[in-house]
Amino acid sequence: MSSTQPIRFFHQGRVIDVSGVHPTRTVLDWLRDDAQCTGTKEGCNEGDCGACTVVIGELPDPGSEGDLKLQTVNACIQFLPTLNGKALFTVEDLKRQCGPATRSGNEHGKHPVTPLHPVQQALVDCHGSQCGFCTPGFVMSLWSTYEQHQGCGTRPTRQQLADDLSGNLCRCTGYRPILDAGQRMFDLPAVRLDTQPVVQALQAMKNDQTFEYAAPLGTRTDHFHAPKTLAQLAALRVAKPRAQVLAGSTDVGLWVNKQFRDLGDIIYVGDVEEMKVVEERDGDAGRELYIGAGASLEAAWAALAARFEGLTDVWLRFASPPIRNAGTMGGNVANGSPIGDSPPVLMALDAQIELRLGERVRRMPLPEFYVDYMKNKLEPGEFVQAVSVPLSVAARRIRAYKISKRFDCDISALCGGFSVELDGDDRVKAIRLAFGGMAATVKRADRAEAALLGQPWTQASVDAARAALAEDFKPLSDMRASAGYRLQVAQNLITRLWLETRRHDALPPEATRVWSVMPHAVGATAAAEGA
Repeated sequence: MSSTQPIRFFHQGRVIDVSGVHPTRTVLDWLRDDAQCTGTKEGCNEGDCGACTVVIGELPDPGSEGDLKLQTVNACIQFLPTLNGKALFTVEDLKRQCGPATRSGNEHGKHPVTPLHPVQQALVDCHGSQCGFCTPGFVMSLWSTYEQHQGCGTRPTRQQLADDLSGNLCRCTGYRPILDAGQRMFDLPAVRLDTQPVVQALQAMKNDQTFEYAAPLGTRTDHFHAPKTLAQLAALRVAKPRAQVLAGSTDVGLWVNKQFRDLGDIIYVGDVEEMKVVEERDGDAGRELYIGAGASLEAAWAALAARFEGLTDVWLRFASPPIRNAGTMGGNVANGSPIGDSPPVLMALDAQIELRLGERVRRMPLPEFYVDYMKNKLEPGEFVQAVSVPLSVAARRIRAYKISKRFDCDISALCGGFSVELDGDDRVKAIRLAFGGMAATVKRADRAEAALLGQPWTQASVDAARAALAEDFKPLSDMRASAGYRLQVAQNLITRLWLETRRHDALPPEATRVWSVMPHAVGATAAAEGA
């Protein structure tokens, strides 16, 4: 059976139509098997290693600068229909930017030599590749950074490069030469993407109607629905309450790749612009930060970190740029994973979740949304529309701590989101202690909070809260951490909160982080190497 509409996207200089592939066929599989673009590699097949990194181009959001928005994503977990109306760039595209090949001679004759893009040439010059398997993914992440900074006339710092590459893993070269290449690429003659034909193609593909795609699977046909408006989404969700809602595919993609789940019909929310809103607005309890459920994790975390102290670190450590570009905070909340990093922080900020069923919209405090492991209060046909955070919470001292085996791009053993407000007598006026990884759901530590509320913000009160925490949680042991480790670390994080927020002799950020001494260590190493 043929599809209702073909999947149309811009790739390698032209708009192409794809039909007949199953809605859950990944971009990576299509690239390697169908398009024969084998530069993009398959490593982990779950969005962790970055070998499959590609760049997606879209028309910019209203009011944004530039004519084309470029973002890295993991091709291994993105379903092909999500590309409809977008542009796909892979490592093969860099060759297209560098002009025609030249002829190079040796004793056997002349052979064509294609000039390398500055990103690729810098990696060669700085010896940034050994086995080379991860290199195309690094190239695409660096190319995205290169285009962004060339467009702004800026150059990234070494730390910004490291942050941009946190989703790309290298097992043999190490990161020093790759970071060297990231700096070196800006010293070479500039080569820029010609965005005009891309923008023209994307504008020509724009369509306000729901994108309907279908393809057979055995004796049945599976459908992929991509509404363009919130009203279309609400009506479609009511009509198809059993369909799988898909946002960034950073979790659902693993259901297919790793668990071999059969998703059936899919409702994709990634084309609903109203769901991507991140703005301040008036709410029932005053001004609030309104985060649409379709807003990317990157946009949502950036907005939170700009308004509430203490969140930058957990923002940058939430997965990786390709995951944050594709995934949504609404999806992270709706998923209900007990080790999700967004819910603990949102609970500490007194966030509410906004749910929609047809025309009905209701709100509830986020802690009330979760019922049990991977269970919530969504009714059939209902979906998460937004998350709202009262701006008044900014008056509190806010901290978020992520504990994982690897610093960057790793799943949490536990994550804590905390906020505390003191009165004039240095007593606890308001306290929120929320943890992920400590129970079947993300939840607040009720007994520990009660032990602190109204009490002086002192070591003695903190000790009482630490003891109460053992009554709040009975964590499990698994491959990420033992139960004893989780409880002890959670208790220690309450102490750290107190040390960083007490009114007298509070610890400065550099006292609790190793990064403040890193420049000295790097400088000493460089001096030794120079000697």
